[in-house]
Amino acid sequence: MEKVWNDDEMQVQTDNLLYKKLVKEDVVVLREIINFHDWKYYLKAEPIISDVEYDKLFKSLKELENSYPELVTSDSPTQRVAQALTKDFKTVAHTVPMLSLSNSYNAEDLNAFDESIIKLSNREGFSYCVEPKFDGASIALVYENDRLVRAATRGNGTEGEEITANAREIKRIPHVAPFSKFGIHKIELRGEVVIELETFDSMNEQREKAGLKVFQNSRNTASGSLRMKDPKEVAKRNLEAFIYQIGFVVDDKGNEMLGEAFTSHFQNIEMLAGLGFQVPGQEKTLSKNIEDVVGFVKGWEAKRDNYNYEIDGMVVKVDNLRLQNSLGSTAHHPRWAIAYKFKARQATTQLLNIEYQVGRTGAVTPVAKLDPVRLAGVTVSSVSLHNADFILEKDIHIGDYVKVERAGDVIPYIAGVDLNKRKQVGEVIFPTNCPSCEAKLVRPEGEAVWRCENVECPAQAEERVIHFVSKGAMDIDGMGKDIVKRFMLEGLLSNIEDIYRLDYEQILALEGWKYKSVENLRQGVADSMQQPLWRLLVGLGIRHVGSATAKILEKQIQRIDDLERWTPDSLAELEDVGPKVAESISSFFQNEENQQMLKNLEQFGVKVEKTKEDNILKSTKLEGLTFLFTGALSKFSRDKAKELVEENGGKNISGVSAKLNYLVAGEKAGSKLTKAEKINDKAGETLIHVISEDDFLEMIA
Repeated sequence: MEKVWNDDEMQVQTDNLLYKKLVKEDVVVLREIINFHDWKYYLKAEPIISDVEYDKLFKSLKELENSYPELVTSDSPTQRVAQALTKDFKTVAHTVPMLSLSNSYNAEDLNAFDESIIKLSNREGFSYCVEPKFDGASIALVYENDRLVRAATRGNGTEGEEITANAREIKRIPHVAPFSKFGIHKIELRGEVVIELETFDSMNEQREKAGLKVFQNSRNTASGSLRMKDPKEVAKRNLEAFIYQIGFVVDDKGNEMLGEAFTSHFQNIEMLAGLGFQVPGQEKTLSKNIEDVVGFVKGWEAKRDNYNYEIDGMVVKVDNLRLQNSLGSTAHHPRWAIAYKFKARQATTQLLNIEYQVGRTGAVTPVAKLDPVRLAGVTVSSVSLHNADFILEKDIHIGDYVKVERAGDVIPYIAGVDLNKRKQVGEVIFPTNCPSCEAKLVRPEGEAVWRCENVECPAQAEERVIHFVSKGAMDIDGMGKDIVKRFMLEGLLSNIEDIYRLDYEQILALEGWKYKSVENLRQGVADSMQQPLWRLLVGLGIRHVGSATAKILEKQIQRIDDLERWTPDSLAELEDVGPKVAESISSFFQNEENQQMLKNLEQFGVKVEKTKEDNILKSTKLEGLTFLFTGALSKFSRDKAKELVEENGGKNISGVSAKLNYLVAGEKAGSKLTKAEKINDKAGETLIHVISEDDFLEMIA
């Protein structure tokens, strides 16, 4: 998933949707924002909003799609698991999808979950297994003939990154386990990779002594460690793994045993403990009713700080596996399980000052500067205050003692003011002029942020250049955020066009720059001139335009300046381009300064027109047809498969629905195949054609 938003700008977009009533045209933007936060959490391990805020966004999208069913698309976050795959490791398919969990925050939510189980199952009197929700990185382990043969990250839930060599270096993951004595031929286990807190603190002490940057938290460190290239380095991280689920299990004849020979989740975990796996011990229980569940989770919330691993909640699961199977799952989460999320950790400290940061589209974000306070393992000294409305809503003043939380034990957040400690405080006066260029700030109708509309604003210019060179945009090798900032300080850069006017002799004279690094930068800039139009469209930083929208636009034009002639109404007719996005695109291309910038970029040699190769499809054999690939593919990679579809005029979609024409099923195709068969059975006809890889290749031959 290619994401190119600047974190500060995306935070502003998130705030806009969290602090106002959502309307129909927000659906496209809302999806892009949720996709971004999925990417930050699952792949980058750098979340910038809390679980509660994320759940609000997700719930809003779901409600809008329920109100406007015609807006539901197969690639909506509500129809799939979050995307989290990189190109650094081989991709492998999970036999059974690794889904997310729906969240609960209080006893009322748990009671509602219990009522839904009773309603869906049409029965009462069943047990729940309750166990810790470890705050680490999910992993899937496959054992065959008693030996560990594969390990994979959660990835996008359907596919993960193959990390077997790294998993072999993790404590308490046996290389061999005697499953065969239970008649098991092949089994997939689900678990969470974590770092013991004492180990984590010791690791940071050693890094600090060595002059290295300390790790932010144990979750991010565990997640990043799984993707290290050198297994020997992984071994140094002292990772551990708790196993919490059996994904599937078969005997030597290929018969499914889960729900048959193995019918109790709780007993299965106990069996794994006896085989040498690390599993939850006293932290888990088997409860006979939801009242016992509520008491158990609240008890653990009160004593979580005494536990030597990070847990951010408890997971409640129906214990009976046959009942789990009958309850099934949505595209996003199992119906038989729910996560109870603990309240965020909190501390009180004094707000010393407020600084105002300007993003690449002119959004001004207030940032609280705090008397540094230790909270959940890190020192917090800066916290975003989001916007002027947030400050008024929380009644925040300079000098106040504020209650700081780290939502999800990651993102600092001001939960409120301790009025008992309020003495001499100063009123927060939001600036009327830009803190960077002094231009008058404006607050566009329907937005929660104040903006600087001066396109020459230095702060905006810097953020625009950083965005333009980023990996998701023009991907200029050798020019990252810190280099852009330095070049601007040195006077080498002032805007996007200056990237193609760089004085490499002057750069070579700078401290720390050598001939090879300068040549790498020169080559990176030269290579960027031939990037496809969609990357240039993303790099321009048009509000609401990410890679998906840019690719839609690219298909409609020959030259980038063709968009100058498109009206908001005509743009809004395009698939997945709502009125708000259309207005933003049109406004950008009607701006004379932007038009001149594009002309200048063309003169520098930047590709602004599609070539014959870009325009010509290999064939139109798949025109008007939609495809989805599932299972383990042997003829081609999943990326290559999607490329073949597009090259022949077809369209890839990410979920099984009546809109799908062809499901290409590889080996061990799972839930997608089952869902396609159910849709066909319900319709009484073949709406979705299930074909093999060879059948697909014949279609494009």
